[in-house]
Amino acid sequence: MVREMDSPQTWRELLGIIIKDSSERQRIAVAMNMHPLTLNRWANNTSTPRIANLRRLLDVLPHHYERLLALIEEEFPGFSSESGQNAFRQPEALVIPSEFFTRVMHTAACLPKQLLFPLLGNLLLQQALEQLDPHRLGMEIIIVRCMPASPDGRIHSLREVLGKGNPPWKRDFERQGILVGVESLAGYAAFSGRLQVNQRLREGGGLSVGYLGPWEQSAAAAPMMRTGEVTGSLLAISTQPDYFVPAQCTLLENYAELFTVAFVARDFYPLACIELGVAPSYEVQYPYLSQFWPRVAGIMKEHAQNGHSLSTLEAEQIVWRQIEEELLQLPFGDE
Repeated sequence: MVREMDSPQTWRELLGIIIKDSSERQRIAVAMNMHPLTLNRWANNTSTPRIANLRRLLDVLPHHYERLLALIEEEFPGFSSESGQNAFRQPEALVIPSEFFTRVMHTAACLPKQLLFPLLGNLLLQQALEQLDPHRLGMEIIIVRCMPASPDGRIHSLREVLGKGNPPWKRDFERQGILVGVESLAGYAAFSGRLQVNQRLREGGGLSVGYLGPWEQSAAAAPMMRTGEVTGSLLAISTQPDYFVPAQCTLLENYAELFTVAFVARDFYPLACIELGVAPSYEVQYPYLSQFWPRVAGIMKEHAQNGHSLSTLEAEQIVWRQIEEELLQLPFGDE
């Protein structure tokens, strides 16, 4: 993200600074369905855009909205009220389309229990991603589920299980398995039963995402709850700082509520049972997670040698429990 935002004297200069980043120039061009050279011509004052394209530019650059609007108004007086429209607007309220809601409920009614989560989860993630990141600025949305209750009846961590992303993330989730605890947005959202937001992940302090890669700038997590019980959180991560304004947060909460149809009753736990530990960083977890399948195979072989039949799912659950115990027992801050 550019830092020279106070120096431009015209909207063209501001645009020129923004598109110095070739990847950002390409993203804007794709979002506006035009050639990147057109943006260069606008910035160099060798071409004048149509008013409709300037409005589109404002939509594609929401985090420069106020400054860009003020500078455009200087070159095009009356731009803000052109055609009786107020260009200086807050994001409109966002709602889940009624036809999609109907589709989800019909699908949920027809699916067998074993297919409910994988099929509905992917369907919901794709729709939520398209609506929360309509200009493809870059976002990843992840379902973070409560781990099964420990022998003490408590939930001590959550696990990232399914996700989808827009570039720079890959379309399908790649970090399946990472555990998060009370130190994370998703974990604290489930623990508190309330939306949690961090608009500036890079500035330190506040709650984090489980894995802070090179693109994460802001994030929000909403608990997935039904009848006062929780099954996990819906986590959204953006490449843009300060992305999760009230309209996006409300939409995320609405999707978190709709996601609950992808779970069965036994997947939910009373809030009083959520006693999360502190999970170590992804770098610390990786050696444990990378041995997941070899450990599953070992568990199944051991039981077979002892004359006991064990399904793959049962072996997976045993190994997840072992990994959770090992990770949560690590000294806090052991990196």
